[in-house]
Amino acid sequence: MGYNRRLNKLAVSLASTMSRAPKILIFDSGLGGLTVCGEVARLLPDARLIYAADDAAFPYGGLPEDVLIARVLSVMHRLIALCDPDAVVIACNTASTLALPHLRAQFPKIPFIGTVPAIKPAASQSRSGLISVLATPGTVARDYTRDLVRTYAAHCVVTLAGSGELAPLAEAFMQGKIVPDAAIAREIAPAFVTAGQLRTDCIVLACTHYPLLLGHFERLAPWPVEWVDPAPAIARQTSHVLREQLGFPATNPPSAAPNYAVFTGTLSPGPELLYALRLRGLEKAVMEPMPLAEYSGT
Repeated sequence: MGYNRRLNKLAVSLASTMSRAPKILIFDSGLGGLTVCGEVARLLPDARLIYAADDAAFPYGGLPEDVLIARVLSVMHRLIALCDPDAVVIACNTASTLALPHLRAQFPKIPFIGTVPAIKPAASQSRSGLISVLATPGTVARDYTRDLVRTYAAHCVVTLAGSGELAPLAEAFMQGKIVPDAAIAREIAPAFVTAGQLRTDCIVLACTHYPLLLGHFERLAPWPVEWVDPAPAIARQTSHVLREQLGFPATNPPSAAPNYAVFTGTLSPGPELLYALRLRGLEKAVMEPMPLAEYSGT
């Protein structure tokens, strides 16, 4: 009898899951994850999306690793209680590399989809064998990135180009501020390499902020290259998790509730950013202040 009751409960749970739209929380330190949010919205138009920007702690690259992990766990506890998501996308290379194992241990019932530098597809696409990874200084320095290079791009010459300015420039651009061409050109220049008659032909955008500036990159590049954005692959993996792991069908009833964005800082988005959010299907912004606690260190 107990076994049959458990089966009935499981059937009811599955029926409930399959009769509603999935709810997806997309998380980043700032606005970079909007590039992922846009791809998820395109691939899963029936899903309900909540975008969370931990702008109170932006940029993550300036935090010690233990502080960053503690911060992400603390904010995620609050966001999960607030949003009750079916799945969480960590649309940040730094948070994925450092905090993802801790998140999965803390929240074993919720699937987390992470972000990694798209080195494997770039290495397979390159014809010249010269590829670059345009990333934050922390991602460039991390052993995780170098392991990806050794595993998937050993046959290529890989340039790791670190930029501490592109993510803040992308944030400024999304807020409607003028971003100097000279500053962007200076930051992307190290990713363009020549060797004899060969030159870089694929550049990995290893920070989700960087595709926000793709139009600038294409215009300012010294020669055309393939800019490899991980967002479409992240969206595909999210769709796979919803179907194969959580049991949602390929087509779901559309959500009646609006998509929205959550900000952990205290400054409300201006009109330019609100317009950019609406372009990505996020109909409103919610302020949920979560100040970054002081920490000691350099």
